[in-house]
Amino acid sequence: MSLSLRSAALAVSLTFVAPFAFAAEGDWHGDAPGNLHRVTVGELPAPFATSSGFNRPRIVPQPHGAVPKAPDGFAVSLFASGLQGPRLIRVAPNGDIFVAESSAGRIHVFRTGEDESKPAQDAIFASGLNRPFGIAFYPSGDDPHFVYVANTDGVVRFAYKSGDLKAGAPPENIVPKLWSDGGHWTRDVTFSPNGKRMFLSVGSGSNVAEGLAPRSPEVIRDFEAKHGLGAAWDNEENRADVLSFDPDGKDMRVFATGIRNCVTLAFEPDDGSLWCSTNERDGLGDNLPPDYVTSVREGAFYGWPWYYIGAHEDPRHQGERPDLATKITVPDVLIQPHSAPLQMIFYEGAMFPEYRGSAFVALHGSWNRATRTGSKIVRLIFKDGKPIGEYQDFLTGFIVSNEEVWGRPVGVAVDRAGALLVTEDGNGTMWRVTRR
Repeated sequence: MSLSLRSAALAVSLTFVAPFAFAAEGDWHGDAPGNLHRVTVGELPAPFATSSGFNRPRIVPQPHGAVPKAPDGFAVSLFASGLQGPRLIRVAPNGDIFVAESSAGRIHVFRTGEDESKPAQDAIFASGLNRPFGIAFYPSGDDPHFVYVANTDGVVRFAYKSGDLKAGAPPENIVPKLWSDGGHWTRDVTFSPNGKRMFLSVGSGSNVAEGLAPRSPEVIRDFEAKHGLGAAWDNEENRADVLSFDPDGKDMRVFATGIRNCVTLAFEPDDGSLWCSTNERDGLGDNLPPDYVTSVREGAFYGWPWYYIGAHEDPRHQGERPDLATKITVPDVLIQPHSAPLQMIFYEGAMFPEYRGSAFVALHGSWNRATRTGSKIVRLIFKDGKPIGEYQDFLTGFIVSNEEVWGRPVGVAVDRAGALLVTEDGNGTMWRVTRR
C-alpha cells in the first residue's frame, strides 16, 4: 500500500507496506520492521518551511523487557553490555569482533567459541587512543599484518597477526592530523579492493562553513586545483572530504569533496565502488535536507556547503558560488532528514540469503527535529547491484517517547556465521540478529 504524504511540513514522499500505519509527520510512530521508505529529490520543501527543532534525545535506562524489534522470522539477543561509547564494528578475517569504544579511547575485541551468540573471550586490544572510530585490517585476506585505527587526529596502525587479542607494540603514526580541530570528530578508514589505496573520511569543522573569509576567484581556482572542486577553506581545509593515501600514509590525494560528514566507508562487493553514509546539515527546518548514503566517485563534488542534494542552494551561502550549480553529484539514496546515518555494511553473509547485495545502515537519530526519527537499523534495497532508492526498517524499538530513547544505533557488522551485529551508544550494548 502506498500513501502520499499531504503534510506540507514534511513534503517528502515515503512509502509504507501494509498493514503498518504511520503518523503524517513521518516520525518514529511509523517505524516498524518491514516498512518501506522513499525520499525523493523532487518533493523537497523550501528552506525554513518549518522551524528548525531542538530535540536532543534524553537517554534513559533500557526498559524492563525491551529488546530491539526485527521482522518476523528473526531473533534478537544481547551479545554484550557495559561498553563505553561503543561505535563502529569491524570483524577480523578470523572472526574476532573489534569494536571502537570511542569515549573510552580504546579498541575492544570479542571472540566467540562454539556458541557464537556470546563472547567466550574479550580483551582490550589497544587503549590510550584519541576518540578512535574507524578500524581496518591490512592486507585483505586471511593473514592481515596490520590493524589500522582512525583516531580523530589521524591514523595509526598496529602490527598484527591473526588471533591477537592485544597489540604487542605501540602504534605507528601513519597519517598525522591534516585538518583543524573541532566539528565532526569521527574518521573512518578502509582500503581499496586491490589494496593499493587507503581511504579516510573527514567530516566538516562546522555546520555549513559559516564565516569563511572572502577569496577572489583566482585564489579559489588555485585552491581547488589542490584541494578539489568546491572545497571550502580556512578551518575547512581537508575537511568534508574523502581523502586517499597509499597504505603507508603517503601520497595524499583528495578523492571527493563537498560531503558534509561522511561517517563510514564501505566498498560494494560486486563492482568495487566506494560508498559512504552522510549526515547532512542542520538549521534549514525539520524536514530538510535529507541525509544520504551514496557511492563516492573520484573527483566528484556533492555540494556542501554551497548546495545540497543537487543544485539546491543553501540560502546561507546565496549567490556565492553560482559556478558550482551544474557540477554537483546527486547522492544515490536519500534518508529522512535528521536521521543521522552512521555505520553501513554490505551484506554478504549466508544466514540471510535473501538480503545478499543489500546494505544495512545504522541511523543514530539527531537533535535537529521536533519529532524524533532515526534510532533504528534500515536495509537499503539493491537490484542488479544498483540501489532502487528505497530503504526498509529492519531493527526498531529503541525509542521510548518523542523525548526519550534507550538506544542509539551506531555500528553494524556481519559476523562469520552471517548474523548481524549492532552497537548502540545510549546504554552501551551490542545486539545480535539471527534467524529463528
